[in-house]
Amino acid sequence: MQPTSPAPLGSYVESWTPGPLTDEDPLATGPVAALSAALDLPGTVAEAGDPLPPLWHWLHFLTWPAQRDLGADGHPLDGHFLPPLPDRQRMWAGGRCEITEPLRLGTPAVRVSSLASVTAKRGRTGELLFVTERREFRQGGRTCLVEEQDIVYRSGRSTGQHPSAVDESALPRPDDPWQLPLRPDPPLLFRFSALTANAHRIHYDAPYCRDEEGYPGLVVHGPLLALLMLELPRRRAPARQVRSLSYRLRHPAFAGEALAACGTPAGDHAELRVATHREERHATAEVTFA
Repeated sequence: MQPTSPAPLGSYVESWTPGPLTDEDPLATGPVAALSAALDLPGTVAEAGDPLPPLWHWLHFLTWPAQRDLGADGHPLDGHFLPPLPDRQRMWAGGRCEITEPLRLGTPAVRVSSLASVTAKRGRTGELLFVTERREFRQGGRTCLVEEQDIVYRSGRSTGQHPSAVDESALPRPDDPWQLPLRPDPPLLFRFSALTANAHRIHYDAPYCRDEEGYPGLVVHGPLLALLMLELPRRRAPARQVRSLSYRLRHPAFAGEALAACGTPAGDHAELRVATHREERHATAEVTFA
């Protein structure tokens, strides 16, 4: 008997049409203060009325599934915008954000999430499903920012091509005018997982990373790389408001590696990236200033 070919990923989502979902959050100051402490930001005190830095809304509108509803990898088994794929594997690819005005701490906000697009594509490692989720954030009856997140799914477990070991002594040597070094360690990854309600084991379970996913060590969160890039304009051009941004997560980085967020401003925009001695572009971003 000939083995049957796996069903195309698109066939699993032909009738999958999740409707919009509305959530509320008080935008408490605690998460901002906690992430500021984790990143060693000097003298940062979060108070009601302060503007949320770009992408820091990821600290809010969190969901905590019951423990029984997590998969073996720590990721939720089901969710409103999780496609019905067998043995689903998830990767955050990137996103975009338009900021009309920053959200303000201490003022309740509403998030309206919807499914923007679902596209099946074939990549080097097989068939992939690209899901884009759109989120509108409103405060005081006004739409303050609109975000799109691109998530890639595959069916079945697989490991990518990763280095067998990480050289923790090597340093990136960029020459960009904006630079911010960071050497993420396991405590930082643990704190960021807790602040973003992320229970995926690749960020805290080193034996799982090596034995099940094929990584040489703990994986730095893609969102943490994005936030690190956005720290460059926040610290180096604090008077300029980010009006729009886009980012792409390209290659994983690992705990213990020396990272450098690098940026080049040019007029009303800036090009950003995260580099190590292994890769010049683990993540890339572009911001446009108001």
